This record gives sequence, C-alpha cells and structure tokens, in this order.
Amino acid sequence: MLPRTGVSKQDIREHIWDYMESQNLADFPRPVHHRIPNFKGASHAAEQLLRLPAFKTARTIKVNPDAPQKNARFFVLENKKTLLVPTPRLRTGLFNKITPPPGATKDILRKCATSQGVRNYSVPIGLDSRVLVDLVVVGSVAVSEKGWRIGKGEGYADLEYAMMVSMGAISKETPVVTIVHDCQVVDIPEELLEEHDITVDYILTPTRVIPTGCERPKPMGVTWSKISREMMEKIPVLRSLRAREQQAGKDVTLQGEHRHPPEPGRQQTVPWSAGRRPQDTPGPEANSMEAACGSPLGEGAPLAADVYVGNLPRDARVSDLKRALRELGSVPLQLMWEGRRHRAFLRYQDAAAAQQAISCLQGLRLGTDTLRVALARQQRDK
Repeated sequence: MLPRTGVSKQDIREHIWDYMESQNLADFPRPVHHRIPNFKGASHAAEQLLRLPAFKTARTIKVNPDAPQKNARFFVLENKKTLLVPTPRLRTGLFNKITPPPGATKDILRKCATSQGVRNYSVPIGLDSRVLVDLVVVGSVAVSEKGWRIGKGEGYADLEYAMMVSMGAISKETPVVTIVHDCQVVDIPEELLEEHDITVDYILTPTRVIPTGCERPKPMGVTWSKISREMMEKIPVLRSLRAREQQAGKDVTLQGEHRHPPEPGRQQTVPWSAGRRPQDTPGPEANSMEAACGSPLGEGAPLAADVYVGNLPRDARVSDLKRALRELGSVPLQLMWEGRRHRAFLRYQDAAAAQQAISCLQGLRLGTDTLRVALARQQRDK
C-alpha cells in the first residue's frame, strides 16, 4: 500500500484489518478489527526469532501478551531466558515475570506462554525492580520496512516502552522486534509518526527477517502531555511513576492541564530505599496493629497523616497489601493491620504524601474486591 495524501493511522489499520478478514488470513479471535491480528503462520514467524543474534545473547526478554506472540513467549521459556509479559492494559502493575514450575515439560512451558499461564505462573515486577531487559518484542497492526510501527490505537505498547525507559530497564540501544504477517508490512508516511511512537529494529514474518536499520530516536520516557486524566485513573502504576518524576523535578503536566511550578522543598512521596523490605512484626491481632517499618506509633512519633484502607477481603493477608503497595510505589512509614475488621491504616510522612498515596491507590483490588481508600480522619468523621 502506497502512502497517499491525507492518509491517517486509522486508515491504515482499517485497510489491514479489512484485507486480513477478506482473505481469511486470521485465526481466532475474529474479527481482527481493533486487535493485534492473530494471523495464520504466526507460530512459524516466531521461529525467526531463534535466528536473531539479539535473541541468542539476550537473558531477559519482554514479549507482549497478544495471541500471535504466544510462540515467541514459549521460545523464550524453552531457551531458559527470563520472560516478562506486560499486565494487560497495565491494570494491576507493569510486568509479570513468568516462573515455570521446576522440571517443567514443553507442554507446561506452552501453557505458561498462554494468557492463563501468565496468570497462574507469574510474579509481579514493579517500578522498584532492578530488572534489565535485553530485547523487546511487540505486536503491530502495520509496520514499514523503515521501522515505522502502528499499533491498534490504544497506546499501551508505546506507554510500556516509555515506562521501561523511565525505570531504567531499557536504553536506546535495546533492540525492538515485531512479529507480523507479510501483508502487514506496508508503506507508512513518516509524518504520521509522533514523539511517543515506538520504532522497530527487526520485522519477522513467516517468509522474511527484515532489519530496518531505523535511526529515528525512540521515546526517552513518558510524554506526560499525551497522558489524559482518564488514563491516569485507569493505570495505578502510571500514577506512581508520575509521583516519582514529579518529586525528581520533571514536568509531569498532563494533557489539558496548566503547568504549575513545583513548590521548593515539598516532598510528594515517602521514599523507600532500594532493596529494603519491611518485616512483619508478630503479635496478637487484638492490638490491631502491625508495624511494617520505621519506629512504633505513640509518643515521639513525627507529625504524620494516616490513610484508611477498607473492604479488605476476608482471606486477605498483610503480605498481600504490602505487595500491592510496593507494586504501586506507595510504601508507608507504618502499616496498621486490622484484618478482622477488614481494614488497615497506612501512615505517611505528611498530608501531601497521604493525598498522593490516595490518588495512587484508587481502584486498587485485592482478589475480586475493590478497596476503599480515604484519609483516616475523613473516614472516622463518617
């Protein structure tokens, strides 16, 4: 397909989707519209990955969770490399690290490479992790031989890449690979590319390996001016990253917001040193408290603000909440656990840190239950 005047990204997407449906080039799920197409021959195209020097030398590989990359995920596991899969729509975090059971057979590894396997055989990897990703595999709706890429239009692959840059997991030298059907390799006008769009270094199809030689710079982090309030509400880990970058003095003005200069010396979040993990303090639940870290509550405690967390599931453990807090980067100075009352209180350094934590924790779920989060004083007033 040749570029034409006035063509848009959506025009190209619709062209690819319509063509694949009309020529019966797709497997389940159908129709392919509004998806990364699961094309016929995807498994064979993924075999090209094994021939790439970048794959052979990589130790940790991030592969998107879409159906056409299932075989790519299997090959990563079969070759005893570390597999990271993004959480779908980033709802509960950034990555899942797939951890097959000891002595896993090929059949089990294939199950681990499915969406169900990701749920059953994974542990979350948050912003605090020191993971280094050696190779990135993304899905595409369309891609050009120059390395320009078009996704399905929701921006999650671009956002995942930008967040990996921000957390230091990848650099501009980290290769990016996409696996597509031959019909998805088309001409894309360069003027359609935006600052936040990923470009790719290799295109794998059932018949070809295409090194793009792309020299266009990849995104160097999250472009906050492209992030809407709606997206911030949907993605807790994005709120956490924004708080970190705001604390570091970066411009984190969102789409449609007016820029406000940061207040000097104002701390937005409570820092937690890398590698530190709070230890559970044993004690009877009758005391309704478990010190997570820092000094005990009581006389001499610094001026602080508490956040109420309610609607804890009946079978929830304090470790479940701690893990979620670490994932979101909202670790408190102290955690007061009242499991029998299905609630907890989180102590933060000041009111500003507590408010930031509330913003990050909105919509947090443990199991199937959405937690209630509010300032403790407001909750007691109720």
